[in-house]
This record gives sequence, structure tokens and C-alpha cells, in this order.
Amino acid sequence: METNAVEKTPVTLLGLGVMGGALARAWLTAGHPLTVWNRTPARATSLAAEGGRAADSAAEAVAASELVVVCLLDDASVGEALTGVDLAGKDLVNLTTSTPAQARARAEWAGGRGARYLDGGIMAVPPMIGVPEAGGYVFYSGSAELFERHRDTLAVPAATTYVGEDAGFAALHDVALLSAMYGMFAGAAHAFALIRREDIDPVAFAPLLADWLAAMAPAVRRTADQLRSGDYTKDVVSPLAMQVAGTPTFLSTAQQQGVSAELLTPYFELMRRRLSEGDGAEDLTGVIDLLAR
Repeated sequence: METNAVEKTPVTLLGLGVMGGALARAWLTAGHPLTVWNRTPARATSLAAEGGRAADSAAEAVAASELVVVCLLDDASVGEALTGVDLAGKDLVNLTTSTPAQARARAEWAGGRGARYLDGGIMAVPPMIGVPEAGGYVFYSGSAELFERHRDTLAVPAATTYVGEDAGFAALHDVALLSAMYGMFAGAAHAFALIRREDIDPVAFAPLLADWLAAMAPAVRRTADQLRSGDYTKDVVSPLAMQVAGTPTFLSTAQQQGVSAELLTPYFELMRRRLSEGDGAEDLTGVIDLLAR
């Protein structure tokens, strides 16, 4: 630990699960005085052996620092842990995964108790925490003044990206990106299923799949540009009508390979609906309007 720890911003951390433990160790390594609390005391005890101070209660932990970071299981856990705790004058940073509505309600709840509030969405897995080159970062939303005050401290575990005064925006960005991730995982699962019973090595197939997904990823920028302009025919590479005409091949191939098409059919159905309502020369962007109705 650095010898100038007293000069670093003290941090209180509530929650020492896998992610919370990684956050704690990052602040300790950087020399921040750290007070920790966890519902299961043994986890706090182990952090105390590494230089943190274990509090006997959430109230005691909160009282120890102006900056209080919460990383618990869910929004309900936050409410339970902080029930009856004096938050007046505290800077509360909530890194618990939640919905945008929950984040906004929690910001109002914190303000009503005299605390300043930031919400966060962690775009990293625990091994990425404290490792700048790993590329992990955290979305923050809420008080811009509060974010600026603690920017350097918050950047210790992972890079920071501020996305607006609306406290729900960090959670919204978090879930939006993770939703896209699961869509990618779904497509990859279908691809592997197609080759599963063939004499094709999945390890040899994997780089082909990864490279193809990487090559297609920049298309999201074209989609964003079309959404902003409202012109879904701008810079189209593969028009909707042509893509819809090709969907039977994908469904037939799945059937022939003995693979369920349940991951593909909902999207293909949306494509067909958009074609029936729109312009066959446009991109796939119109599907977004069907989803957002």
C-alpha cells in the first residue's frame, strides 16, 4: 500500500460479493482508506486483513466516509441495507444493477435523506477491475458536480463514462449494451448449433465467427445515423426486401441440421412485418420502430 494513503479520498464500500471485492482491492491497492461492510461478516474480515477497516453495521460504515459506494445484489438490497442509516451530507454512489426507473426512484429517495446521488452501470467483469488495459469502464449518471468531485477516485477500479444528469441513464446504457451482447450470444449459439453434429472443429470455427461478428459491428453506426436522419434508405448495403427473401434459406438449413430456429424466427418475423408496412429499399433500421411502439 502507498505511504500517502491518508491523502487519498476515504471510501466506504457496502457489498463484498465478487464485484464488490474486486472494487475494494482496487481502492486498497491505490492507497485509499477503505471501510467495508457486508451482510456476511467473514468477507469484510478478509478485506480487513488486506488493509481495509471492517464495520460492524452498514450505519457504522456509512458514518466513516463522505463517499459511500454501494454494490449489492439488487435495488431491494440497497433499501434494506440503508434503512434507518443517516445519509445526510453523504455522497452516495450506487453501482448495484438496477432498472432506469429504480435508479431514478433511488436518486429521489437519497435526496429525501439529504444525500447527493450518482448511479452507475458497470461494463466489466470482476477480473477487469483494477486492470486499465482490460478495457472495463463504468457508466455514471446523476449529479454532474458530484461526478466531477469524485472522478479520480471513481476511476481507480475502472474508467468512467458520464452519460447525463438523469439518474436512470447509467442503468439504461448498461442494459442497452448488455441486451445487444445477449443478442450476439444468441446468434453465436445458433451458429455453433448448426455445425454441432458435423465434422467441424468448433475451435477452428470460432475465429471465423469472431472475425465475422467484428466485421459486422460497425453497421451499428450506420443504423444510428439513419435513426438520427430519419432516412432508412441512406447508405443501404443490403436492402430489407433482399434480406427477407433470403430468410427461408436460414430456416431450411436449420431444419436440415436438426436445429431449432427459435432464436432466429422472432427477428425474421419482425423483418417481414416491416417489409409489409414499409419500403423494401430501406435498411433493417425500421425494425427498431416496430419494437419501440
